[in-house]
Amino acid sequence: MLVDIVEGMPQGKALDLNEAGPVVGYEPNVVGTNGYEETAGSDIVVITSGFPRQPGMSRDDLLGKNKEIVGGVAREVAERSPDAIIIVVTNPLDAMCHVAADVSGFPRQRVIGMAGILDSARFRTFLAWELGVSVRDVTGFVLGGHGDTMVPVVSYTNVAGVPVRQKISEERLEEIVQRTRDGGAEVVKLLQKGSAFYAPSAAVVEMVDAIVLDQKRVLPCAALCQGEYGIDGLFVGVPVRLGAAGIEEIVEIDLEDAEKEQLQRSADAVRELVEAMKTL
Repeated sequence: MLVDIVEGMPQGKALDLNEAGPVVGYEPNVVGTNGYEETAGSDIVVITSGFPRQPGMSRDDLLGKNKEIVGGVAREVAERSPDAIIIVVTNPLDAMCHVAADVSGFPRQRVIGMAGILDSARFRTFLAWELGVSVRDVTGFVLGGHGDTMVPVVSYTNVAGVPVRQKISEERLEEIVQRTRDGGAEVVKLLQKGSAFYAPSAAVVEMVDAIVLDQKRVLPCAALCQGEYGIDGLFVGVPVRLGAAGIEEIVEIDLEDAEKEQLQRSADAVRELVEAMKTL
């Protein structure tokens, strides 16, 4: 089901996707609608609704506009699909996860934010380019809030098992880390209108596959921490085990002291955003 308020748009996209079926090899079964009645009983709902990020606009600028939109969607989802797992994509990501969780009333296992997989993909891409290797051989992930304070975890990053610090200087690594943090803004600046969608959608598909197929994948996602990593009551990007129940575990790893400090600063930034949202 594709849902959008713009009349004809989801119907047109659904038709286009259906017509790709004979070529790609899947059975057409996509429906576009402007209402929520047809979505009743959904197992997974991906929320992308909201204003897109524009050049010069920070994720924080989107806060007030998208709070109302995501809240409205979450309300419809909770009413029609009370057992669904919600994946939030709308920015500011971490704050919108709070909105979806608060409005839906769903347990923390069933409200998940898509951010860490995307940020990690950007990090791995830049490292692969730097080293001239396949992206498939670069392992690494990004934690924290989805924004300027995100934390690429260099201590756990490797190329075919070789720590990346043995291959790239600290100075160059820091430049790659900063480009990762600016990854979304870089795409927005180049496009001049709209924001990234190929890489974000690929990240969503990885999450959906992990849930639908009960793969037990360990992936970086925004989850409601309740004491993990010393963070309480906040959605922050952390490694989680994703399966049929949604978030089955928040996986805690040993971070370096500097990384712990960065993660706490990132959590503080998310907390400020959540607090600011209460006044809107």
